[in-house]
Amino acid sequence: MSTALSRQLSVVIPVYNEALNLPVLFARLYPVLDALGRSYEVIFTNDGSADNSFALLTAQHAARPDVTRVINFNANYGQHMAIMAAFERVRGDVIITLDADLQNPPEEIPNLLEQIAAGHDYVGGYRLNRQDSLFRTYASKLINFVREKTTSIQMTDQGCMLRAYSRAVIDAIVRSGAINTFIPALAYSFSSNPGEVGVKHEERHAGVSNYSFYSLIRLNFDLITGFSLAPLQYFTMFAGLCAGGSLLLVLILAYRRIFLGAEAEGVFTLFGIVFFLLSVCMVGIGLIGEYIGRTYQVVRARQRYFVSQILETKE
Repeated sequence: MSTALSRQLSVVIPVYNEALNLPVLFARLYPVLDALGRSYEVIFTNDGSADNSFALLTAQHAARPDVTRVINFNANYGQHMAIMAAFERVRGDVIITLDADLQNPPEEIPNLLEQIAAGHDYVGGYRLNRQDSLFRTYASKLINFVREKTTSIQMTDQGCMLRAYSRAVIDAIVRSGAINTFIPALAYSFSSNPGEVGVKHEERHAGVSNYSFYSLIRLNFDLITGFSLAPLQYFTMFAGLCAGGSLLLVLILAYRRIFLGAEAEGVFTLFGIVFFLLSVCMVGIGLIGEYIGRTYQVVRARQRYFVSQILETKE
């Protein structure tokens, strides 16, 4: 990368149907960055938005072409692919990720940069006084607990998008070529000195969250299965206990058959046990299939996303 193209800071923002939030985001973000007194760029990735988001991003590029870049996907590939596309093109020495919905205020960016200046190569934000619903808050705590018990990834709030990365960590993420990417976890695994800082959390300025309940489950399942074999190991241990219990039951039934004679009272109990063991097998098959599917995606090596257009000023 040439020195002429380099920046001290890159801010990466994925955008999906955020037309109602973008004008306010522009009005708050750029003054914060201008006040830092360092060279910067803002990279927006339009992730196949169906609203007026791309038109607003195009207008913002025209208004601030020196610091604004826009990547436009031909379709919706998901938030993490939108971030990866920007990571592959960033020019900054420090990279900040930020949501477009203003739940993580851009005014918190200097706090993350202070932690980077203190020597951390990856800084995760964790939300203070969360403004989400009780369901989302406690579901997040449950998911964090499961992640802590099944992976080596340690972070207070895995759902907070406001994070800072050194260029070395970003380069490692890009080189990894990961297909199912949970970026904060990848960054943690590549970081030599990770840190965290509390950041403010606001209500969503407008619109509704683009993450459905299913999407959140899917994302966190990707995290657990993408960074640990613990689910398979736990299933193997559980299956072993079930097998031992089944063997004991067979011995008991054989004893009763031989010494007490035939009986029919336990038929429905046997049915219940059989159905339970079948359900355990189905769960195991699904779990194994998940890992096999990941292997297939890597071997297939299909292009993860398609960029239809890039708006940027050549230097």
